[in-house]
Amino acid sequence: MNDKFLSVGFIGPNDGNRLAITRELSGPDVGVLRDYYRYPNPDEVPALVAENHDIVIIDLDTEPERALELVSTVSSDRITTVMVYSAHSNQNLMLRSLQSGAQEFLSVPLSPGELSGAMTRAAARRPASSRINESLGELFVFFGVKGGVGVTLLATNFALLMALESGKKTILIDLDLPLGDIAVNLGLTGKYSTIDALQNASKLDANYLSRLLQSYQELSVLAAPGQFVNVAVNDRAIDKLIAVARRDFDYVIVDSGSRLNFVETDLYKDAAAIYMVVQTGIPELRNANRLVGQFPKDGNPKLQIVINRYTNSFRGIDEQAISNALTRPPDWKIPNDYVTAFRTQSTAKPLALENSPISKILREMARSACGLQEAAPEKKRRIFGISL
Repeated sequence: MNDKFLSVGFIGPNDGNRLAITRELSGPDVGVLRDYYRYPNPDEVPALVAENHDIVIIDLDTEPERALELVSTVSSDRITTVMVYSAHSNQNLMLRSLQSGAQEFLSVPLSPGELSGAMTRAAARRPASSRINESLGELFVFFGVKGGVGVTLLATNFALLMALESGKKTILIDLDLPLGDIAVNLGLTGKYSTIDALQNASKLDANYLSRLLQSYQELSVLAAPGQFVNVAVNDRAIDKLIAVARRDFDYVIVDSGSRLNFVETDLYKDAAAIYMVVQTGIPELRNANRLVGQFPKDGNPKLQIVINRYTNSFRGIDEQAISNALTRPPDWKIPNDYVTAFRTQSTAKPLALENSPISKILREMARSACGLQEAAPEKKRRIFGISL
């Protein structure tokens, strides 16, 4: 994630004044925006402080004395920037808020550039080793060199295996819009989708995101819409979605389909690994050859080439020809098992839940991604010198 992103906690019981501020907080510099619609009780303040926001913005007008106590508590760490806002020109209240530890006083309605200037100053105060960056989950992105190469099947089962093998919080996000099939593969039907997250980026935080998610065993899923929705996808909204997800999950896996128009987003820039899915057909290998050069040679982000539906010497294209076309050997080869893949898709029972040649390789990929060694084969028992 862009190191300019800021985590913002917003405490605003007054709806009108809160909206006046949050409208200005939907820009690209806000990585996480968490709304608190009331002043926290004293026993809730430690949890608020534990959120480690870079900035906390507090409404002074609803209950000034309670707000000032909160300012003093939150600012005591000398790291968090505390901003306060008021619709009243009260010099005494302004002075008391600054004495309590507030570093910015905002007047509602905001004057042009008032909040952006305060945000810039807050970013400059932030320590070089920002706490939000230290706690970010790892991002893994799947994309295909053309449609129909099996990106969704691989991303779905990879994500489920990541969750099962690691035991850590894992989310799968369907950005193959508007017709992504993750929900179909998992047999999920829900009211909300990725579109809801992107269209409401200005108020997107962990609480809001959690209401959009569905669960499949240990995996959280943000699915594509169940019906066709023709909507323009905003790069900043994608960055916000990924930032919020990475703040709340250990692993974030994204299916971006065969769309490469996300290249300017943090989706590709901040990924721990990008899995480029290709098949051993001439059009796919040609596309892969052209795309490999679009990624940095220094391995940041790390590009991994995955050949799906692999068979030896497919139509005369042997391993050497494949490596030549890709300019390097592939990192992973998913065996061609059409019957198993079709059955799992038609029954909505993921490959990850059964033992097959495909699931074996995907499990290796997942374990490698989360830093787990491949499980050693179980030793056979020997009785009277006979292996059992």
